[in-house]
Amino acid sequence: MLKEITPLTASDCFTVFSRTKTEFDFPLHFHEEYELNFILHARGAKRIIGDHMEEISDLELVLIGPNLPHCWKTHLCKSKKIIEITIQFHRELFDDKFLRRNQLCLINEMFEKSKRGISFSKSTILKIQNKLKRFSEKKGFDSVLELMSTLNELSKSKNMKVLSDGCVRTSKPNYHSRRIEKVVEYLIQHFDKKVTLSDVAKLANMTEVSFSRFFKANTGITFIDNLLEIRIANASRLLIDTSQNITEIAYNCGFNNISNFNRLFKKKKGCAPKAFREDYNYESRVFI
Repeated sequence: MLKEITPLTASDCFTVFSRTKTEFDFPLHFHEEYELNFILHARGAKRIIGDHMEEISDLELVLIGPNLPHCWKTHLCKSKKIIEITIQFHRELFDDKFLRRNQLCLINEMFEKSKRGISFSKSTILKIQNKLKRFSEKKGFDSVLELMSTLNELSKSKNMKVLSDGCVRTSKPNYHSRRIEKVVEYLIQHFDKKVTLSDVAKLANMTEVSFSRFFKANTGITFIDNLLEIRIANASRLLIDTSQNITEIAYNCGFNNISNFNRLFKKKKGCAPKAFREDYNYESRVFI
């Protein structure tokens, strides 16, 4: 996989590329900078972010965190006028102490999610697209303010979608409850074993009923769904990074039934484990 050395220098806050093209030809790659990518008229192209793959629509806006593999491939796109605006900015542009301020909490949370890639909804894109199209017109300090304003608007989006599951096992939980953090850390460490509601409720020092309500209120999903996401995430990584067969991967990730694993994986990823491995490895082989 290609590591991109971006043209962003230590003296720059960010850089902007605006181009019109007929195809996507840049290989699967990663870089140390954050990237906000806005794409028009590319319906049918394939987006690859970490271990997530899907076809895109005519409106596309994605925020990619540092060192997250990504690329867009022409795939089924027939457009001869693809518009792409890319903004790349340094990890150090917003330091940790600055981001911990109350007024920046939403941007901080968005950056955490961007480590797995974020796709923004059509309503958000329509609201912000004119600002993105005129971004390169701003100069000097005004351009920095425009970037901060754009990130602020995006951070308030109600429909952002986290794309890749592959970072779950290494990322730190980012919840406002120490009990939830403790439970999710436990799930990350023990996803390959049998984990029951009783186990995690005891860990949180709560009854099972109270814990179930508390967990969903704080995370937006049930304990079982969270455990499933972690297991599927790790299965995805093993499919990409190892030559283990699919049955081994299923059992190594806590699934005791191969047909159940295949069904749940397809429901989550949109394809069977075998097809996922073949598709991802094909893109990597062709473009490394």
